[in-house]
Amino acid sequence: MKKGIWIVIASVVALVTLAVVIPCLPAGETSAGGNYQVLGPIRHGNLTIFPVVSSHSHDTSEFLTLDEGLRSGEVVVTEAGNATPLVRPRRGRSGVREFHGNDGAEVNRLLLVNNSKRPLLLLAGEIVTGGKQDRIIGKDRLVPAESDPIDLSVFCVEPGRWVERSSKFNAPSANSIVGAMVQPSVRSKAMADKDQQQVWNEVRNARGGAVSGLPAPAQAQVEGTSSYAAMIANNEVQHKLEAVAAPVQEEYQSVIKQLRDRNAVGIVVAVNGEVIWADIFASTKLLEKYWPKLVRSYAAESFAQRSKSASVNTKAAQEFLDRLQGKREVVENEPGLYRHTEISGDGFKVFELASLLPGTGFDLHLAKMAE
Repeated sequence: MKKGIWIVIASVVALVTLAVVIPCLPAGETSAGGNYQVLGPIRHGNLTIFPVVSSHSHDTSEFLTLDEGLRSGEVVVTEAGNATPLVRPRRGRSGVREFHGNDGAEVNRLLLVNNSKRPLLLLAGEIVTGGKQDRIIGKDRLVPAESDPIDLSVFCVEPGRWVERSSKFNAPSANSIVGAMVQPSVRSKAMADKDQQQVWNEVRNARGGAVSGLPAPAQAQVEGTSSYAAMIANNEVQHKLEAVAAPVQEEYQSVIKQLRDRNAVGIVVAVNGEVIWADIFASTKLLEKYWPKLVRSYAAESFAQRSKSASVNTKAAQEFLDRLQGKREVVENEPGLYRHTEISGDGFKVFELASLLPGTGFDLHLAKMAE
């Protein structure tokens, strides 16, 4: 084995994961950022959104999202103690596989079964509500079709509760997507810091931004809950979010309609004149599935970091997206399923999720955060 490279092999529910840490990238490697073009800004208050188009697009129709799977019942998420992780569950009368077990719930662990015939895409920061506490997915990953129970690394976003509300976790209702994704500052603590206390700290900061400017009764309601999802679901908070998200979403869609021959695949986000985040997908269709809840997460971030608004230009957003090389890579690989790469650079981190399923071999999602 070459010096500076170590490999850890861990078995997770009959899937082999290879984790490789690479101290530095090969010199002269071409940046994937060259495939993306940042378009002119869409501004609302201190929030600026830059649409991103790509020279490449991929067929992502086979992939199932978490919201789709939970709403159809094909994906089941439960507390760790409610399933036997290494035994294939039996099929119930309905034909959907079931599992049962003893209580052994843990804050940072859930179990998931994908009963569908499609691979399931999970994004870090997606919220599932229920169980003993609301949680968020800890990192991007793929779950194979018709899977055995998969052990999920999660973070709690409801520190004040440890009483079971329901045996299974749910997505937001079909007519409400608000709150399905936590804002970037909370996502970053899960993805980069991987620290539960820091996630809780950011949830508290988010609450402070959400209540600012609300009527006193609404402030009391929001401050009276420890749940991020419940906070965002508050009617007054939703109205506040929509005041920012709706015009941004409408203008974004207008821009993309004028560029029908271009592949809109992502967004670069700036708050208070500083570029803080980017979400890039493998196709326009995949972006469209996540866009409504992403734009509301960005709006929530603009509340948490409110200050005097400053301007940011397209050049700065393009430069942010072009810099994808770093000094260190950590690669986790589930052969034949996915590869997850964390890249650390000067003042930023990049997270890439690539599908390794037959006929794919492309990045499904790329997230970049400023540090």
